Amino acid sequence: MNNVNASIITIGDELLIGQTIDTNSAFIARALNEIGVWVHRRVAIGDQAAAITKALDTEKEMACVIILTGGLGPTADDKTKDAVCQYFGGKMV
Repeated sequence: MNNVNASIITIGDELLIGQTIDTNSAFIARALNEIGVWVHRRVAIGDQAAAITKALDTEKEMACVIILTGGLGPTADDKTKDAVCQYFGGKMV
């Protein structure tokens, strides 16, 4: 039996206000399930760096794999790249 589990964090204010429907996490969850990875949680959060950090802190305690989707648009409110780089102490290449 496969003991790998995953969390999917979907990022975007537009998801929280219903402006955009989250089809990405459903697609990812289905694909993971097909290869035997249990998705124990799907979380939608806003575009704030603090929300991204908090979600990563929470999910790293429970999941073997964390997948982030969204938050990468061209607008100034998309903080995902900077927040993830800061969280992991890396830089974009």
